[in-house]
Amino acid sequence: MITNEKIDAYNEAAVSILNSSTRNSKSNVKMFSVSKLIAQETIMESLDGLHLPESSRETSAMILMNVYCNKILKPVDGSCCQPRPPLTLIQKLAACFFTLSIIGYLIFYVIHRNAHRKNKPCTDLESGEEKKNIINTPVSPLEILLQSFCKLGLIMAYFYMCDRANLFMKENKFYTHSTFFIPIIYILVLGVFYNENTKETKVLNREQTDEWKGWMQLVILIYHISGASTFLPVYMHIRVLVAAYLFQTGYGHFSYFWIKGDFGIHRVCQVLFRLNFLVVVLCIVMDRPYQFYYFVPLVTVWFMVIYVTLALWPQIIQKKANGNCFWHFGLLLKLAFLLLCICFLAYSQGAFEKIFSLWPLSKCFELKGNVYEWWFRWRLDRYVVFHGMLFAFIYLALQKRQVLSEGKGEPLFSNKISNFLLFISVVSFLTYSIWASSCKNKAECNELHPSVSVVQILAFILIRNIPGYARSVYSSFFAWFGKISLELFICQYHIWLAADTRGILVLIPGNPMLNIIVSTFIFVCVAHEISQITNDLAQIIIPKDNSSLLKRLACIAAFFCGLLILSSIQDKSRH
Repeated sequence: MITNEKIDAYNEAAVSILNSSTRNSKSNVKMFSVSKLIAQETIMESLDGLHLPESSRETSAMILMNVYCNKILKPVDGSCCQPRPPLTLIQKLAACFFTLSIIGYLIFYVIHRNAHRKNKPCTDLESGEEKKNIINTPVSPLEILLQSFCKLGLIMAYFYMCDRANLFMKENKFYTHSTFFIPIIYILVLGVFYNENTKETKVLNREQTDEWKGWMQLVILIYHISGASTFLPVYMHIRVLVAAYLFQTGYGHFSYFWIKGDFGIHRVCQVLFRLNFLVVVLCIVMDRPYQFYYFVPLVTVWFMVIYVTLALWPQIIQKKANGNCFWHFGLLLKLAFLLLCICFLAYSQGAFEKIFSLWPLSKCFELKGNVYEWWFRWRLDRYVVFHGMLFAFIYLALQKRQVLSEGKGEPLFSNKISNFLLFISVVSFLTYSIWASSCKNKAECNELHPSVSVVQILAFILIRNIPGYARSVYSSFFAWFGKISLELFICQYHIWLAADTRGILVLIPGNPMLNIIVSTFIFVCVAHEISQITNDLAQIIIPKDNSSLLKRLACIAAFFCGLLILSSIQDKSRH
């Protein structure tokens, strides 16, 4: 009678004989033992208890093909059995830099600690009281710099281990309505529970925009981890959330330049640094193209478009245009010209590709050898930044003319107008949702999305701001996440999701709930820490003094030139 014990004995004997063969001393025969484990799990499906069921054979064949094929084919949706990608020259240099930063900070810390011990308060022999050291040593910029790069180096090591070193398992996403909607309801309850009064009651005040960014980012994270992109109605609503981020970009930057009139290089460098610092570091450490983190190139380009539009002659700001319709008309002409340029590029793919295929722009915007992905992403939300700028202009003009009532508890307009606008907003909001839910073809819906997404965005703004009581409160829970929304969006690629967002990171195998709790906690903590590091480094690397800033910019330009040269060398060696 054939038993499992006899089969194991036969297999051991066969492996022993084959590996001890004198004909081939280098033979290394291994037993495909995983098939036994699969059989133990599926034996109940067997018809006679002897022959394996079809599902067991299919699983065994799939694993066997993964073992031998993945290291050759390198599929984008599979990480099993693939060798760790070799370190590039740029990655090795980055590792050396972070290692030196850690060593430098430890040396600095030891020296500082010894100096602190020498300056320790001594005891007065007569009174018995401690004499306090009057002079407090301030934290030097060098210490902040070393500490920031030290922490960043440790964080980047974690990024690399999670998504490049093949130390942790990854699992596939399987969408169900419950995996998306139950977490949405949960965070909604938490958000409503933590509410506070706003410091000011203006339309789209700082607390409110942070709240808006926060809940949108949480919804987008749930959308990504649940694999909800396969469900078209959810996909269309998430597209509106991405458009709303860009709407805020247009609204926020236009408002700043219009009110402050600050077109200085310091402001531009601060914004560009805060937007791009983490992505540039990840491009180096994770060996990924800049366009891979598509949202950051998108907001960066749109910020520069807003800046150039408003900074070019004639510079029209609120102080200059105060009470003069001529300047308002001039600004509207500028916005109209911007809209014409957007339309031209949107319907002229050839011209768009020629612009962004020029070196060195091609190094930033190409993905897989072409700029089609960049053109698609840019075109998908091409009008919404313009809509944000136009909304900001109209709102600030109405505010200047004191048409709006923005006092605490007061409706934004008179009761009749407020009720009418609220009714229109609710109807518009629901109409868009019904249309998005009835979408059958993603390509057709994407074609209409740039023109109609602003309807739901404006409807939400009016619903949120017309009632005075709604404008006077905000969710501190959502606002906290809103302050680190950019870091959350970028970090999810490697330390929450995995395989470049196509899978889910598994830190704790066999327990999905515990795994998601632990990985989410680490993910949020890391995003918050990176936000702090970025803010600290921005103050040091981008000084307010123009002469110092120009020197720093020259150093940054030299750094990127070196990076481009090394990248070109790497590309040639790969081909």
